[in-house]
Amino acid sequence: MYISVNDRPAGGRGSAAGKGSGKRVRVAPVVVSLGLVSLLTDISSESVAAILPLYLTTVLGLSPVAYGFLDGLYQGASALVRIASGWAADRGGHPKWVAFLGYGLSAVAKVGLLVASGFAAITAVVAVDRVGKGIRTAPRDAMIAASSPVSHLGRAFAVHRTLDTIGAVLGPFIAFAILWAVPDGYTTVMIVSLAFALVGLALLGLLVPDQRLTRPASPARTAPAFRWRQVCDPQLTKLLVAAGALGLLTVGDGFVYLALLDRGGFAATWFALLYVGTNLAYLALAVPLGRIADRVGRTRVLVGGHVALILTYVCAALPLGGLAVVILPLLLLGTFYAATDGVLAAVAGRLAAPEVRASGIACAQTVVALARLVASTGFGLLWFTMGPHRALLTVAGLLLVVVVVAYVWVRDLDAPPRA
Repeated sequence: MYISVNDRPAGGRGSAAGKGSGKRVRVAPVVVSLGLVSLLTDISSESVAAILPLYLTTVLGLSPVAYGFLDGLYQGASALVRIASGWAADRGGHPKWVAFLGYGLSAVAKVGLLVASGFAAITAVVAVDRVGKGIRTAPRDAMIAASSPVSHLGRAFAVHRTLDTIGAVLGPFIAFAILWAVPDGYTTVMIVSLAFALVGLALLGLLVPDQRLTRPASPARTAPAFRWRQVCDPQLTKLLVAAGALGLLTVGDGFVYLALLDRGGFAATWFALLYVGTNLAYLALAVPLGRIADRVGRTRVLVGGHVALILTYVCAALPLGGLAVVILPLLLLGTFYAATDGVLAAVAGRLAAPEVRASGIACAQTVVALARLVASTGFGLLWFTMGPHRALLTVAGLLLVVVVVAYVWVRDLDAPPRA
């Protein structure tokens, strides 16, 4: 699973402009085209992600420590280039081609995965794929924002996110179908993944127009100068500290699924469908939990969503059998993502000053991604020394303590902003 940005425009510029004119506004063709590109790319990425834990640990025989490092890299590498790619798109005025570079790198990584076999080679391939994801995210979102009316930005991002998530659901289904028809057909999954990546890249290059970002018409309308010290606002820093602490105890989904497989109750053939269950739960709950966050407080929902993650770890660690005990952790994990993914961007977007709002959101996403990189690497060591189930219970206990402290730490961030 990646960090969501579709809540960013809702708290951004001109949010009051959405007060009803009563007219139905069509989503811009650029938004739909980019949504289809994301759908195809997510089919490609998630079909591989759904088999990667099993492929690395059973086929290639990597240790839990090695897998933990790779899983952390998979989550954290994209965060390192997001701010830089956004700056490049703003500076050059051609976000499409910056995004094209990112999608192209991910496609190249799919080719590398077909021939990589050793730990070093796979590490390089995963790093290239995640860097590509980080490069494409900010320019793509800038194109969506530039092509949509201010009063309908939320709707535009929702349409894009829906198409993106459909791809995230279809990818594991395709991987499951291939492995069902072709036992040990991991290479086949990777070839199909490459095909979807190339089709998505072609769609972006041939059909999506080069949507230039809006520039000031005169020196008198120049935007406020960017200052990094504005990103260091005390309230935003408070959020970053809490998000980073919680992220340090958020291990990768693949570890949860491997723990469920280790406990027994289903065959390895069904492994890819675990990702489908989590994505479906996320898709169903993201909007309702977002509305609840708007009513009761976003930071409350953000921190409270980690309670679902604690229950996920406990359920995956308990020595129980049956289908229900396999499905419940998937629903809880999807609930966690629905309560935190877009809500984090919404909180950061409200706390950051308008002229540094995108950078504030990017900083929050970067802190979380880097913290999860450390978490997955460290959990690989815990798995190796303590075993999967004791390791999960240990992390669950520590996360419970951090959730209580984080709630007390950030509960005042939902107050109205200072004048």
